[in-house]
Amino acid sequence: MSDQLVPEDLEDLYENAPCGYLSLSPKGRIVKFNGTFCRWTGLRPEDLLEKRLRDLLSVSGAIFYETHFAPLLRMQGFFDEVALDIIKADGELLPVLANAAEKRTEAGDVLFTRVTVFRAHERRRYERELVNAQETERAARLQLEKANAALQADAELREQFIAVLGHDLRNPLAAVDAGLGQLLKRGFSERTPTILQLMQRSVSRMSGLIENILDLARTQHGDGMVLHIEHGRPLEPTLTQVIDEQQAAWPEREFSVDIRIDHNPPVDHVRLAQLVSNLLGNAVTHGARDLPIRIQAAGNEEILEVSVSNGGKPIPPEMIGELFKPFRRGSVKSNAKGLGLGLYIANQIAEAHCGRIDVMSDATETRFTFSMSTIDRSSNTRDLDD
Repeated sequence: MSDQLVPEDLEDLYENAPCGYLSLSPKGRIVKFNGTFCRWTGLRPEDLLEKRLRDLLSVSGAIFYETHFAPLLRMQGFFDEVALDIIKADGELLPVLANAAEKRTEAGDVLFTRVTVFRAHERRRYERELVNAQETERAARLQLEKANAALQADAELREQFIAVLGHDLRNPLAAVDAGLGQLLKRGFSERTPTILQLMQRSVSRMSGLIENILDLARTQHGDGMVLHIEHGRPLEPTLTQVIDEQQAAWPEREFSVDIRIDHNPPVDHVRLAQLVSNLLGNAVTHGARDLPIRIQAAGNEEILEVSVSNGGKPIPPEMIGELFKPFRRGSVKSNAKGLGLGLYIANQIAEAHCGRIDVMSDATETRFTFSMSTIDRSSNTRDLDD
């Protein structure tokens, strides 16, 4: 067998080249093409002659070609490795990479444009797989970041919970223990009623702490706060009872009450009592001792509003947004009592009623106002009369 090169048949080389050939007129119309391009696309010669290259492309490809590649070709006379989708005779898309170069006169006028087309099934598939892999990796990284942030938040919450709980339960327990010690040592005396009252207050504090912890667990890890809605029950006696309990617990504080409710709103009386009790407890703890705590309630067939106000130092504006987060005590005193859950639980109760708690604080007073529509109720409820 001879090593000598057999002369190429240039016509056969053009027609059966391993790539598609197109020649475009100065006006951009197809005037010549090879057999390879026809076989790849299934298009007949009469389907190609005098067509523009953009006529063979998908709609998005044609727009992109006209707005990007055609101007580039006119400006520099060529473009390389442009990704296009050619519409075959059967309507399927043929992914290709196209190169183009203009043949110009010495004066710069275009004589014709040569276009070579290479099938790019594998390359485009690889590119799509690469993009998909990158998107998958990005999504997985975001999920991991979210999981790590959640774990860190849970760890911080757990540390705060343990630290605050240990501190806040220890104090009332110590008070009960001290009271029992005095009673056992001295027996009944004129101070016994005072000691028993202090012990009862400490027990009530511990009970409240435990209830707040249970509510926190329900809201953080359960289905939220479920309400037991009652229809037609007057709300004023419920509010009056809560205020009387706080007055009995803090006889040295002055409470100013103004209740004007003309309609019996559909609410969970137990939860709403807890909300008002938490707001009152917050006012007692942080309000000025020589100024009254004002409770105002007004309601009609459309809206219910209950506000608790106290005098004293205003809450710094930057702290207001933190008040309703668990274990946040804002700018409280160092001897402030409670887990820092009271306002958080109150806000959860308000949201369960499709309501809200607004805060206003200035040099005159600090006011927490609960408001809700008495028409619409949350779906996370259960009517007691069902």
